[in-house]
Amino acid sequence: MVDRERMIEEFVELARIPSLSKREGAMAKAVIERLAAMGVEATTDRAGEAIGGEVGNVIAHVPATAEGLPCLLLNAHIDTVSPGEGIEPVVDGDIIYSAGETITAADDKCGVVVLLETLRNILEQRLPHGGLDVVLTVAEEIGLQGAKNLDYGWITADMAYVLDGGEEADCITRAAPYANSINFTVRGKAAHAGVCPEKGVNAIQVAGRAMAAMRLGRVDEETTANIGVICGGEAANIVPARCYLEGEARSHDESKLRAQTDHMVKCMNEAAAEAETQVEVDLKRSYNGFRLEATEPVVALAIEAARALGGEPKLRIGGGGSDANIFNEHGLPAVILATGAADVHTTNERASVPIMVRCAEWLVEIVHRIST
Repeated sequence: MVDRERMIEEFVELARIPSLSKREGAMAKAVIERLAAMGVEATTDRAGEAIGGEVGNVIAHVPATAEGLPCLLLNAHIDTVSPGEGIEPVVDGDIIYSAGETITAADDKCGVVVLLETLRNILEQRLPHGGLDVVLTVAEEIGLQGAKNLDYGWITADMAYVLDGGEEADCITRAAPYANSINFTVRGKAAHAGVCPEKGVNAIQVAGRAMAAMRLGRVDEETTANIGVICGGEAANIVPARCYLEGEARSHDESKLRAQTDHMVKCMNEAAAEAETQVEVDLKRSYNGFRLEATEPVVALAIEAARALGGEPKLRIGGGGSDANIFNEHGLPAVILATGAADVHTTNERASVPIMVRCAEWLVEIVHRIST
C-alpha cells in the first residue's frame, strides 16, 4: 500500500537538499541511494558533461517480471529554480510549504517522491510488470536540457508518464505547445546624456518602441508571447548603446508560432530601422509541441486506472514545456500526471499530500491494469 507518512517524510528530506539546475549532485546521490535500498541499481549518464553541470541524469532499468507486457518509463526532474537553498519544509495537515523566503521544491520533488513510492509498491507487492525505465532528469528548469541530452538508445519503453503536473487530482496533460526562444540585442550609440544626447541613439528607447508594437501576453487561445528580461545601459548620464532582451513565443499551432515569431522580429527590425541602428536576433526552437488523443494507449491506460480508483480523469491541454515534449519528439508517447504541486516557481509554492498519494496509487494501478 502507498504509505502517506513515508511520502511526507521523504518529501521533507529531499526538499532540504539544494538542487538548483546544474547543481544537482547531492540530490542525484540521495535518489540513487534510495533506489539502491529497493534493490534497483541506478547510474548517471553524461548529460552533465554536455551541459556543464555537476551530474547527469539518474537512470535505471527494472527488468520485466512478466512476458509480453509493455515497458513504461517513469520520469521526474531533480532540479529546482531559485530561491531553492535553505528550504525548511513545514507540514501542515495535507499541505507542505516553506517556512522561509524560498520555494518549497514541490516542482518537482513531488514527482520524485511519487516515482520512488510507486516503485516501492510495485516491488513490495511483487506486481507483474513489463520493464520499467526510470529517468530522473537534470536541468529541466533551464530548457529541458537533461532530457535533450539523454541517450535515447538506452530507452526501451513503449510509453512514458511524466510526474510533473499540478494541483488537480487525476489530471492528465495530453498536449503541450511548441516554443521559440527569441532574444534581441539592440545596438545604439553612446553619448553624454546632458551635453550632447542628440549625438546618441538610445538602445533602450528603441527596444521600448518595438515592445510597444508587439502583441504580447495571450495572443489567442493557442498562442502566448512574452518579453521577460531587459537589460542595458551603463549610467544615468550616458545614452545607452546596448539593450538586450530575452523573449519567447509559444503556440499549439506551429504556423501560429511562426507568425507570432515573425511579428516580434518585424517589430524590432522596424524600430531599429526608424532609429537608423542595428538589431541582432537570436532565434531558437526551445522544444516541439505534442498532442495525444484519448485513444492513445498511454492516455487510455491512465483514464482507465483513474476510473478504477473511483475518480474521473480530466484531460488537459498544457501551456508549458516539460520533459514530455522531448520524449514525444523522440517518438516516445508521454503524458504528464498531476503530482500536487501548486504556485510553483514562487515563495508561495506548496505540495498537496493527498494528491501526491493519489498519483502514486494511480501509477500503481496503471501497472496493475497492464498486467490483467
